Amino acid sequence: MAVNLSKNGPALTAAFKEVVDEKSNTNWALFTYEGNSNDIRLAEKGDGGLEELVEELNSGKVMYAFCRVQDPNSGLPKYVLINWTGEGVKDARKGICANHVSSMANFLKGAHVTINARGDEDVEPEVIMQKVAKASGANYSFHKETPSRFQDSGPQGPVGSVYQKTNAMSEIKKTNKDNFWAQAEKEEEKRRQEERHKADEERQKMEKERKDREVKEAMQRDKRDKERSTQIDQQKKYQQQQDAESKDQEKPRVEEQEENQAAEKKAVKRGESVEKVNEAASLISQRAVNPREMFKQRERGITPSDSDVPSAAPASPQPEEAPAANSYVQETAYEKPAQPPVEENNLYEVTADETPDRGTCARALYDYQAADDTEISFDPDDMITGIEMIDEGWWRGFSPDGHFGMFPANYVELI
Repeated sequence: MAVNLSKNGPALTAAFKEVVDEKSNTNWALFTYEGNSNDIRLAEKGDGGLEELVEELNSGKVMYAFCRVQDPNSGLPKYVLINWTGEGVKDARKGICANHVSSMANFLKGAHVTINARGDEDVEPEVIMQKVAKASGANYSFHKETPSRFQDSGPQGPVGSVYQKTNAMSEIKKTNKDNFWAQAEKEEEKRRQEERHKADEERQKMEKERKDREVKEAMQRDKRDKERSTQIDQQKKYQQQQDAESKDQEKPRVEEQEENQAAEKKAVKRGESVEKVNEAASLISQRAVNPREMFKQRERGITPSDSDVPSAAPASPQPEEAPAANSYVQETAYEKPAQPPVEENNLYEVTADETPDRGTCARALYDYQAADDTEISFDPDDMITGIEMIDEGWWRGFSPDGHFGMFPANYVELI
């Protein structure tokens, strides 16, 4: 896992800048991890130099120290980076933190000397300063040179040697340390590969499970849709069946109602017609002369006498006109004096246009029932054709059934 420098980034950057700044009193900063995570935090900082810094190192932690020192040769400021891995740190943790060294070096950039330390002997101030002096590339300081340097000072003492005796233990420790870090890097690489392989297997397993789940859900969804569609079809069929049964049950009742209404209307009309017929019959019975006898005599060629001529037709069954008709009949029958004989042509005077095929036509206004074979019967709105106006109150014509006979003139209207 990579090191995380962003969580506490502002504090880390501020401490680093204080150490780099020559005007600042702070000359060292110590960084470590937050618990077992990879998040770097600022552990401590101070102005006591290497001596104070070494005292803060913990043998049970992995830490990174950045310190500003003065080059003993040139007197210039130098920067030292210490990668501290305590002896009490577990090997697994060491392997993980070994990959963070390059990231910390990039963050704490500008170091002249880098020291990988595991024990106190690796961070002794004298040892560190010797490494700083060697790293400077010169064993003298321009600030310490005097004008007498180029003057002849006489015979010089024996020239010193830089040869140092080889310390076998130190070399072994150094070799072991390098081998340790190489082994740690190999183990860390192996661990990362195993983690990647495991992550790939887990991802493939999850992908397979997801696909299986999607297929199963699709099948269940299709099944639910089919069941729902089947239920809807069954419901529609049931509803159609119910509607058909309702219509079948409703149809006889509607027909019965229509028949009852038609029967009621017919009964009402029949009642009105009966009343009108009775009224007409009563009026006809009041006449002194029977028009049928007059027609029979006319057919025989006998001229009827004044007393045989019918005086009026039965009154129209209209409520408003009935009294007037009755009055007219009564006056005609009982009060009007006998009229002189009139010519036969006057009885057949036509007052409406005659059609060439059916003659004069009229539409029935009321229902009329024939009293005998010499009369015709008709219902309201029936057509009477071939009308002969033989009398002011009685006409002759053809009924819708083809029968020819007399009928009251005030029961029809000419068209």
